[in-house]
Amino acid sequence: MSPVAQTIALLVCSNIFMTFAWYAHLRNLADSPWFIAALVSWGVALFEYLLQVPANRIGYSQLSLAQLKILQEVITLAVFVPFSITYMKQEVRLDFVWAGLCLLGAVFFMFRGNGPS
Repeated sequence: MSPVAQTIALLVCSNIFMTFAWYAHLRNLADSPWFIAALVSWGVALFEYLLQVPANRIGYSQLSLAQLKILQEVITLAVFVPFSITYMKQEVRLDFVWAGLCLLGAVFFMFRGNGPS
């Protein structure tokens, strides 16, 4: 598997953990004190970091820092939208499409060059 494919796979997995760490407590721990939610979230976020740090190290061998960041943002939206609709039971919004189109523009500008600079 190429370094970029490894990076994408690890970032998708890390984003799933981070999305749950950031938002699942709003549904699952709504009746708990905030510090309990924070501790649980930190526990979940540990797994995110165990995937995100190697993902960025691998990706940085092939991608610029700016490319890594834009890739992360695209993956974040790709994970967040299904999470918010299926897990958090939020309504589908046209804003998701507009945000995605804006990110596609950012991807175009970051990746139109020849790699890291």
